[in-house]
Amino acid sequence: MSGKNILLGVTGGISAYKSLELTRLLKEWGYSVRVVMTQHAQAFVTLLSFQALSGNPVHTELMDESINHGMRHIELAKWASMIIIAPASANVIAKIAHGIADDLLTTVCLASRAKLFIAPSMNKEMWENAATQENIAKLCARGIEFIGPESGLQACGDDGFGRMTEPEEIISRLHHKTKENTFWKNKKIMITAGATREGIDLVRFISNKSSGKMGYALADAAYLLGAQVTVISGETNQNQPQCHQLHLKQPRIQ
Repeated sequence: MSGKNILLGVTGGISAYKSLELTRLLKEWGYSVRVVMTQHAQAFVTLLSFQALSGNPVHTELMDESINHGMRHIELAKWASMIIIAPASANVIAKIAHGIADDLLTTVCLASRAKLFIAPSMNKEMWENAATQENIAKLCARGIEFIGPESGLQACGDDGFGRMTEPEEIISRLHHKTKENTFWKNKKIMITAGATREGIDLVRFISNKSSGKMGYALADAAYLLGAQVTVISGETNQNQPQCHQLHLKQPRIQ
């Protein structure tokens, strides 16, 4: 991937430590990496760590006297061939969805034509909040790609969707997303997955032990081959298939 310029945006959240490994892996794969950190992100991980791993200065301020006109956001917006925000908080997702540019990261996103990838990380209640889901739907409609989140135990003690996808998986997704996958282009595929329920009365129901693992794996594979995939999902503990462009029905355990 030599010659690919990746701008890595890091926002405030405990998952920010994973972005250090993501930076290392991006460099290992031959990407040129520059990091933009929000003010809240700096409370979790130091600038020096990202500078050491990326080999470039870390950017935090919107206006920079060291460049012409002090417009760091324009310089970074033109430099980046891809932008990844990992972790992406509910706050930054909301700001990008509504075109708010009140710091360096959100201003770069608004000023750049580069492909934008978002790896969310937040508490499960914040992820499931109707406002967050509406913001995500808006961004997906604009062609912005979401990677994750995953389901599991969170730092707060809750268990559910909201964990940031692991760096290795993010790298794998980037490789797939940046290829020209036309094998199933314009194909429309519907996949059912997960346990089904048939009600007996207001209390009882008949179900099965389907895990949804096979259906979700097929959905991911078809999507990465260029198909338009719809997943109709029942109860499952599997991680959600990638990106809401899959038009998921009941993507989480209700």
